[in-house]
Amino acid sequence: MASTVSFTPPLALASLSGEADADWARAGAEYAGSAFLGGIALDADARAAASELVDRDRTEFLPDDPLAFIDRELESLAETPIKPAFNVRSATVDPVVDAARICRDREAYLEINAHCRQNELCAVGCGETLLRDDERLARYVDRAAATGVTVGAKVRAEVPGVDLPGLARRLERAGADFVHVDAMDSESVIADIVDATDLFVIANNGVRDDETVREYVDYGADAVSVGRPSDNPVVLERVHDAVEQRLGLEVNR
Repeated sequence: MASTVSFTPPLALASLSGEADADWARAGAEYAGSAFLGGIALDADARAAASELVDRDRTEFLPDDPLAFIDRELESLAETPIKPAFNVRSATVDPVVDAARICRDREAYLEINAHCRQNELCAVGCGETLLRDDERLARYVDRAAATGVTVGAKVRAEVPGVDLPGLARRLERAGADFVHVDAMDSESVIADIVDATDLFVIANNGVRDDETVREYVDYGADAVSVGRPSDNPVVLERVHDAVEQRLGLEVNR
């Protein structure tokens, strides 16, 4: 069955650790159809790993109550014309289910982080480690999907031993609605995933202009996302205009 995920324009703001909050989403709402807040560490092990990242000068969201933080941030976006989503990290599944219920009730998407490759996160079973453990990742998706939330995963290409199209098929069977793909330098993997599934495919990495948007659209991406320049209105306007042209949208800003 085809995914029901949709946002207009099909341009997303991709999560940036410690930076992608509600204020950030509001600032980009003029250009993007969706904003992926987070990532947010949910359980004790993930939070300990995030604290270690802060100790080496990375920015991270470390509120006292991460679930209350998700709820607060989503509530504050209720009147903003953008589809919110939250990127979550957890070494255990139960907090993901709790976050899924909040996202469901706030009409937001839930994105399970199987993407981050920092050693601290991988050591506790988050991020790329979860990407390598398709059984556990599928269980996270299955448990989250059972709440009724729209759920997907952020994944990364070029990870040795990981068959992304095959993984995407398994996540779709588990109840995933979308996959958010950091294509790295393997842009054609987007076409492989599109051919293998009916998931809504968001292409990420190096999206800056018409050329990069065109490449991902030609590979069959349903949407593209902008990461690091997501707070740069010059880049966002350029990408927005390219998305409008390449995907034949009529967007009023």
